[in-house]
Amino acid sequence: MRREDGRPAPGDDVEAVLDELYALPPSDFVARREERAARARTQRRAQDARRIHAARRPTLAGWAANLLRRSRPDEARRFLELGRALREAYATLDPGGLKELSAQRRRIVSEMSRQAAALAREAGHPLSDTVLRDVETTLRAVLADPEAAAVWEAGRVEGVLTPPSEFGAEAVAAAPARREPPMPARTPRGDTAAKKDTAAARRKDAAAERRRAELEERAARAREELRAAEARLGERRAAREEAAAALEEAGEREREARERVAALEEQLDRARTEQERARSGLGEARERDRTAAQDLAGAEREAAAAARRADQAEQAERGGA
Repeated sequence: MRREDGRPAPGDDVEAVLDELYALPPSDFVARREERAARARTQRRAQDARRIHAARRPTLAGWAANLLRRSRPDEARRFLELGRALREAYATLDPGGLKELSAQRRRIVSEMSRQAAALAREAGHPLSDTVLRDVETTLRAVLADPEAAAVWEAGRVEGVLTPPSEFGAEAVAAAPARREPPMPARTPRGDTAAKKDTAAARRKDAAAERRRAELEERAARAREELRAAEARLGERRAAREEAAAALEEAGEREREARERVAALEEQLDRARTEQERARSGLGEARERDRTAAQDLAGAEREAAAAARRADQAEQAERGGA
């Protein structure tokens, strides 16, 4: 349906349609995408139809990451804020601080991925260990890469998002050690120019020290936010263990049902063959019955004629006597 001003109805807006598609499990994605694209074409929205048709079906890991984003909006917002703080902290901290942040980052990513696994399991699509690792990789990318964060924030992850190599353990190994600013050289008394240089250097050192203090304060806030996020995630951890055999069991049930259907179809074929044979036998029996009836009628006529002849002969015999 279109509005009077020619714009599509709210449910047909291309952004709303894409949000709807990426909220679906991968098994339902393609059919719904084609249905929505056909609807847009019917409404003569060719550009929208092309954009909808171009949407790629997400992997199971991509769908689980999108599910986490939509189902936990508050935690997702804090996770995105944490990513911004961590990216700034990684650019300014010394190796010791980077190691601490890396360990905390691993813990919070692990917690978030467990939440994604629990949500997927509740939705009827349990994640294998391989898929769960892909979810963790995507979440690390969200913390490390602004572009990956934007994709996840929109809830339209298609596959595995990969973090940049410079964010993480590699950054710890490559980070240079912090150096103290050089001390200004002493100058002879009475040397006005040297005194001015010394004063300027001191002001520069003081500004650098203030900047360093600001960066350390930001890093401390990032670590505190990370610890708070870990605590919140810990409170929300799923109580159940992931049933890794659920998919295999479902496949086994499907195979058993398929075998039963095949057996029933075979029985139906045999029953139909027997029905054809019985139908043919019924026709033959009817023909035999019709022939026997005709023969019986002929025999009855012959018997009646013979009886009449016998009566006539007996009467003639009595008359001659």
